Amino acid sequence: MGKKILLLTPPFVQLNTPYPATAYIKGFLNTLGYSAVQADLGIEVILEIFSKEGLTEMFALAEMRRAELSDNSQRILDLKADYLATVGPVIRFLQHQNPTLALAIAEGLYLPEASRFAQAEDLDWAFGPMGTHDKARHLATLYLEDLGDLLMEAVDEHFGFSRYAERLGRTATHFEPLLQSLHSADTFTTKIMLRCLEKHLQTAQPDVVCLTMPFPGNIFGAFKCGQYLKQHYPHVKVVMGGGYCNTELRRLSDERVFDFVDFICLDDGELPLQLLLEHLEGRRDHTLLKRVFSRQGGMVLYCNNAPEKDIPQRETGTPDYEGLPLKSYLSVIEIINPMHRLWNDGRWNKLTLAHGCYWGKCTFCDVSLDYIGRYEPINAAILCDRIETIIAQTGETGFHFVDEAAPPALMRDLALEIIRRKITITWWTNIRFEKSFTPDLCKLLKASGCIAVSGGLEVASDRLLALMEKGVTVAQVARVADAFTQAGIMVHAYLMYGFPTQTAQETIDSLENVRQLFEEGVVQSGFWHQFAMTAHSPVGLNPAKYGVIRTGPEFGGFADNDLYHDDPQGADHELFSEGLKKALFNYMQGAGFDLPLKDWFDFKVPRTTVPSGFIQKALQDTTERQPKPGHLVVWMGSIPEIHLPPAKKKRFEGLAFLHFSNKKELFEVQTGLETAEWLLKIIPRMRVVPGQAAITLQTLQQEYEAAGHGAFSAFLESFTWGQLRETGLLVV
Repeated sequence: MGKKILLLTPPFVQLNTPYPATAYIKGFLNTLGYSAVQADLGIEVILEIFSKEGLTEMFALAEMRRAELSDNSQRILDLKADYLATVGPVIRFLQHQNPTLALAIAEGLYLPEASRFAQAEDLDWAFGPMGTHDKARHLATLYLEDLGDLLMEAVDEHFGFSRYAERLGRTATHFEPLLQSLHSADTFTTKIMLRCLEKHLQTAQPDVVCLTMPFPGNIFGAFKCGQYLKQHYPHVKVVMGGGYCNTELRRLSDERVFDFVDFICLDDGELPLQLLLEHLEGRRDHTLLKRVFSRQGGMVLYCNNAPEKDIPQRETGTPDYEGLPLKSYLSVIEIINPMHRLWNDGRWNKLTLAHGCYWGKCTFCDVSLDYIGRYEPINAAILCDRIETIIAQTGETGFHFVDEAAPPALMRDLALEIIRRKITITWWTNIRFEKSFTPDLCKLLKASGCIAVSGGLEVASDRLLALMEKGVTVAQVARVADAFTQAGIMVHAYLMYGFPTQTAQETIDSLENVRQLFEEGVVQSGFWHQFAMTAHSPVGLNPAKYGVIRTGPEFGGFADNDLYHDDPQGADHELFSEGLKKALFNYMQGAGFDLPLKDWFDFKVPRTTVPSGFIQKALQDTTERQPKPGHLVVWMGSIPEIHLPPAKKKRFEGLAFLHFSNKKELFEVQTGLETAEWLLKIIPRMRVVPGQAAITLQTLQQEYEAAGHGAFSAFLESFTWGQLRETGLLVV
């Protein structure tokens, strides 16, 4: 049907898994009957470079500049024979195709080593004596990074493993710098990229090429592809979309952009692309497009007059990964941070539980934009249908739900549906530290396959959290993080410093809260980043309200998102960067808790005002964790058998024993005979099985009291109830 479509991800985004945008769009186009093909130029270029042939070419170019190079680069050149001999096996090892090589790599005698290996002197604390495979992947990653250092210094300054020419896309208010680079000679990397592009063009013979631009680090690659298409395939229509367009290009007015692209779509791409295809097929006037920039008569025109509403998430189709080289991605371990390892290690299928953010108030966030502001959840049954389809297609059972913040109620329903269908998956997602995440809900999520969550603790200061309209307190974050940790789910905290009006005292107090969270073991991973003001956030839209002054940059017709600002009431935030990160690195390794906070900084800082047992005290407060009548009662264990005590043992008269088995042990619950018989009837109804709806705590109460067992409140305080809660009864 209609146009032939090629969907492309330009270099570079991720090494370990495909960025999901093209799979999402391909899945949607399937519902319309279009035949689309997709390709990830990023992984293809990486594999071309880091091959024997690619390195041979790179070394030849570097040798021409040997005299100008650093000692480190010259060392790599001296070892080029070793690199050429090892690069193929190392790449296959990182693709999980050559696992036995781990032993040779971990011994430290196989890989040539340059400066990146200086950080690898003692890795036993990170991987232990049994972590041979992981240690080897970390060393193999350092090996690639050494080669990347040579590539950047001697051959292509723009290169990065997860970005290319990123500086050209950051705060790119004017198109001129990008334009000049596009008209410069092709680089080593772009030549390879264009060779890969040409192969796909020859195979697909497309009428339309769609390029996704999620990040500044693949903007240049996208425009380079557009340039090549306009020069060699002028009849092909070029469409761009993605996160960068959605946040940065909303005020686009420089018509020179359209020398490289025909259309730029904003926000959700499904309906804009559908209507655009109708236009290209002569079935729709260009004035009736949806959120599309184009050039008309030498001017940039924005069309958003289509009467149709966006496609509901339940109707966008299942992401389709067909055509992507799923076995070719590289599982790397770049830095020894538990959450960063998840991002970079393994092949994750990416799905979204809900469009937008159900909270949508954080003042540092782009809440004014559609991808945050329009909240639309998908029901659990549809999500599980998509999960099963993707598993069948890819053979992979790892899922990363890429929500801004996954809704707790939907996570509960999803977990129940996963368990009900007996789907075996491993998954993780981003959350808000809501008090809805009770210990029982966390146990349910763990049972469904959840292994990790990440969430924003941000400034770890209650005054600033309120100014952010974050809707949480430090104490609440601690309790929620503890609930996840106790359930066996790893917790990663996003940490922020430099929020408007943040003082030196608040920064140090934030660090103390973070120290205590790690010392108590309720958070296992974290990352500090400095606050950045953006044009579409409440702070960016109204800086004066938050005590800061916008100082630039001047908009020049291209990108408009990153803003410069002064914070006259706040501290000199950049001073704290190195100390905060150094402290956090140590806390993640279980070290440095006894050091005074001042020791992390090379300038004078105030003493903390946070009490030494603040987090410990917060964890002891369980008042927010009481179940409510509408909560579901779920039995995660087996069906019990009832055993009566011997008649001659008078002291057990009127009692019964319920015997349960789980995966590890047999356990026993003692209760009255009548209660035991009632439990035998009610427990099967509390199990998560196909065709059976869960019952609520209120229903349980009504049935308990209707059976004549007395007050349900007394039962909730009983030893029997306590035993059941410890052995598989969840209230969620």
